[in-house]
Amino acid sequence: MLYTAVAAGSFRRYATYRMATVAGVFTNTVFGFIVAYTYIALWDERPHLGGYDQAQAVTFVWTGQALLASVALLIGGVGELQERIRTGDIAVDLYRPADLQLWWLSADLGRAALQLLGRGVVPMAVGALFFPLALPADALTWACFLLSTTLAVVVSFALRYLVALACFWLLDGSGLAMISGLACMFFSGMVLPLRVFPGGFGELAQLLPWAAMLQVPADVLLGARTGGSLLRGLAFQAMWGVLLLAAGRLVQSAATRKVVVHGG
Repeated sequence: MLYTAVAAGSFRRYATYRMATVAGVFTNTVFGFIVAYTYIALWDERPHLGGYDQAQAVTFVWTGQALLASVALLIGGVGELQERIRTGDIAVDLYRPADLQLWWLSADLGRAALQLLGRGVVPMAVGALFFPLALPADALTWACFLLSTTLAVVVSFALRYLVALACFWLLDGSGLAMISGLACMFFSGMVLPLRVFPGGFGELAQLLPWAAMLQVPADVLLGARTGGSLLRGLAFQAMWGVLLLAAGRLVQSAATRKVVVHGG
């Protein structure tokens, strides 16, 4: 019940920033149009590039815009946690009768739920009005997509949590967070679907944890993963989520043995 309350509180907290949500919807929609027309021009020259037809490629664009904020595809760390570590306020968190990792995971799930509703649904709806999107007609595919999106948020949080914990050793973790954000943007499929990448490089990119954040959920929505392929995709996401959360647990244990407050 504690972590459910944390998630609900985080949802309500982000819901208060209405103008920020409206601005985010506008930004996602504008960039969706720009990237969609870029993809249309590319797929006009290379039909079925990466195994997608043009409608699927454009749907991939709007899926990325819908998940951009909820999965935190451009954010390299957990900003508030990084700041609390830097200032030493993390000591208060460690005294709470709650697990630090589960506390922040619950808060991130609440944030992601609000962002999916606030900054995900509207851009996708606008995209569907102006472009012929390849959206599924059956409820089961949508349910699998929501499950895959939830796993994507968990993987994203686990990676960002590791970056944030690095602040226990670094005076400023913003540089590492920026590198992590750039890696996520490229290897998640935000720039181009990973299926487009050539040869062994493309195969490697699809095995990295960032692929679990956008490429897999998008493929689930597009119907590119069905049956056994769908189960393997979900298992791939779950595997990276468990591994990264376990790594975060180990790093957290090492970091909290001796808490150093930077600056005094």
